[in-house]
Amino acid sequence: MAVIMRVLLQLLFSFMFVSGKISSSVSKEEGLKGHFIFGDSHVDSGNNNYLPSTSRADLPPNGIDFKASGGWPTGRFTNGRTITDIIGEELGQPNYAPPYLAPSTKGAALLNGVNYASGAGGILNHTGSLFVNRLGMDIQIDYFNKTRKQLDEVVEGLTAKEFLMKKSIFSIVIGSNDILNNYLLPGISIAQMLLEPPEQFVQHLISHFRGQLMRLYSLDARKFVVTNIGPLGCIPYQKTVNRVSSDSECVSLPNDLAMNYNARLKELLEELNHNLPEAKFLYANLYDILMEVITNHQQYGFETAGVACCGIGGKYAGFIPCGPTSPMCWDRSKYVFWDPYHPTEATNLIIAKNFLDGQQNQISPNNIRQLKYL
Repeated sequence: MAVIMRVLLQLLFSFMFVSGKISSSVSKEEGLKGHFIFGDSHVDSGNNNYLPSTSRADLPPNGIDFKASGGWPTGRFTNGRTITDIIGEELGQPNYAPPYLAPSTKGAALLNGVNYASGAGGILNHTGSLFVNRLGMDIQIDYFNKTRKQLDEVVEGLTAKEFLMKKSIFSIVIGSNDILNNYLLPGISIAQMLLEPPEQFVQHLISHFRGQLMRLYSLDARKFVVTNIGPLGCIPYQKTVNRVSSDSECVSLPNDLAMNYNARLKELLEELNHNLPEAKFLYANLYDILMEVITNHQQYGFETAGVACCGIGGKYAGFIPCGPTSPMCWDRSKYVFWDPYHPTEATNLIIAKNFLDGQQNQISPNNIRQLKYL
């Protein structure tokens, strides 16, 4: 029954994208058009639905508040919209960037951008292997390279190069799995730390990510929004497996690794902004934004910042991901976290707003709204 439901949902959502094609005629005065999204489960819009993977969100109650699908699960790892969904809406896109692996993602649909993100995907190719199948960042860029060639056939009024360089943004949300489902994976983390100390591991990540960003640049990407890693030690999963006793307490090691990576990432983006002609790399400070929400959650209208709305396991519901048999909170707007790993739509709205219109401490050297005119 579950398999039949998955197939029906995939066909339904593919039809939505087919019927929602935008015009292939692009005027130079229309502003940003293409939103190309890379990353992990925080922004996956359904690619893993088409993979034999254990990292999937294609069953209820995932997507219960996603209006575009009438509350049916689409493969998004949250109750509603992702951060990049909201950003696309705010920039005036008529449709969400469709998942690359959806059969309808071709032709004129490419002009709205494409989502290549994949649950369990990481910067390093072996990250997420526990989940069997996923698209790592290198594979996602391979797929974008195919899209890049297809754009030459569908863009009108501009060259594909102009469309990508002037009318598109590239959102990248990745790195969390490289820490959680690679370096800190239970059972192998101690041995891995002995072979590769934290500082060396972070440098390894940054070095590999530099090559990936350079490759996207070589394929005509110019306007980048690169999100740093959030406070991983504060998610319900980490609080559960480390048996944190207080709602306000976070696990230090994952947060320390995230902050170390984030400092190096900021340096990398500053270097690329200086060295690559016409490139605009924005550093989106998810860590500080989300930590502010967690620390002062009541001021933002949340009742809890530690317990998952949908999940199973201990006082934080943080061990088994959200699914049909999981208990679910009634008011999702009162919870910072949807499941053991991912924010609710209410939290995503706050994050997206800061990315779109925030100050230098939230996104730098410009915000996304300003990037549109750069």
